Amino acid sequence: MGIIASLTLFSATLHSAQADPSDTDALHQQEISYQLYAGGINAVKANLIISYPDEDHYSLMLEAKTKGFLSRLVPWHGSFGTEGWRNGGAEKPRKHESISVWRDEEEIKTYRYEKDGSFLGLKITEDGKDKSPKDLPDDLVQQTTDALTATLHMMDKVAAGEDCEGKSEVFDGKRRFVLKFNHEEDVMLKKSRYNNYGGKAARCTVEVVPMTGAWYKKPRGWLSIQEQGREKGTLPTVWFAPITQNGPAVPVKMRIKTDYGTLFMHMAGYQTDSALRDDNLVTAKADLKDE
Repeated sequence: MGIIASLTLFSATLHSAQADPSDTDALHQQEISYQLYAGGINAVKANLIISYPDEDHYSLMLEAKTKGFLSRLVPWHGSFGTEGWRNGGAEKPRKHESISVWRDEEEIKTYRYEKDGSFLGLKITEDGKDKSPKDLPDDLVQQTTDALTATLHMMDKVAAGEDCEGKSEVFDGKRRFVLKFNHEEDVMLKKSRYNNYGGKAARCTVEVVPMTGAWYKKPRGWLSIQEQGREKGTLPTVWFAPITQNGPAVPVKMRIKTDYGTLFMHMAGYQTDSALRDDNLVTAKADLKDE
């Protein structure tokens, strides 16, 4: 379950929100494939699409699933997506949706927002049944964003040559929290048999700071994983790198230390509709089909 919690934050994106990869009118689109390793075992594969259909809109789409032996123990797959408005470099979500399938149980959460940041509502469907909350207090939901948009803010900052330093308030359906990024340093990464990226990257830690909502007395889920890493000397860490000149920086590596070992997510492939490509990258289409 720790791997799943890691993916949902690394996300930290839905078929309805995804721009068509064949859409030639897209201003810019990047597609990145990832492989997650747990204890040296290739446990999860993921695919991330970042798209700017035009100058005023954006969309992100993350799909992930367990694979191999782990898929028999933890049969999970999910998609997480956001689409919204761009205004002077600032993104505001219009719709965020998460679809998570554990064994044969499907949960769909759909969040809607106004352009000014006002929260409009949350619809939850579990196995086809409406489980939407009737009333959500303003101090829980208003002027919040989603984790994907919050991460995109940092990706834009790194692409502009700034530090990945900042925070956003996020509502995840039950809780409100601060998603905080802290810049550690700029480093040079070398390509390896696991990771296809080589070059300069910004190394940042990611921290969830609870605010209001249904928080447990003892940390659970992602918060538990985060605190395990803190005890081991480091918070969950992500490396961002700008691959093209006209798009946001993208996550090229992620590390999460837990009581059960260290998880690494590596960039396995990359492609873009832009002609500007890094010679250090191996272009590859992500394949999310069962192996």
